[in-house]
Amino acid sequence: MTGASRGNASRRTLGALMALAVLAIDQASKAWILYGLDLPRKGSVPVLPVLNFTMVWNHGVTFGILAGDDARLLLIAVAIAAIAGLSVWLWRTPSLLAALGLGAIIGGAAGNVISRIAYGAVVDFVDVHIGNLHWYVFNLADAAIDGGVAALIIESLFSRDRAGHLPPPAREDKEAP
Repeated sequence: MTGASRGNASRRTLGALMALAVLAIDQASKAWILYGLDLPRKGSVPVLPVLNFTMVWNHGVTFGILAGDDARLLLIAVAIAAIAGLSVWLWRTPSLLAALGLGAIIGGAAGNVISRIAYGAVVDFVDVHIGNLHWYVFNLADAAIDGGVAALIIESLFSRDRAGHLPPPAREDKEAP
């Protein structure tokens, strides 16, 4: 194995490990919220002055968009297709930061797909607020997806390696007459 292929393999491995770690942490947090803390029965539990655990069953996507029962299978199919596409991107990326970001997105998306299949909805519970001003309630998978997208943006803005861009056209040397 050459040095470049070892580097690609280690990036892929780290990206895959990130996906598995995000998935495991997400599923453990949701199980604890549902069965350990029993949040569905309690509704909301103050944690910090700016943080509550508040039970929300999200049947759609962000802000409850596409919340109908008919959309459930569509959302699952779209998420699985996105995971497949992101996995191909992870396999091909030359960047460690992109691999970690893609792994976070893949793990988060997989965590939400598992919740949607297991419970018919995504388990959301992180309720950040200042006084009575609340942001939308989300979960750790959502946070990982946001962090992964941020990593991809940072990588695209600050990377010196512009892999994926076409090289400049070759200069043709003209012969002197």
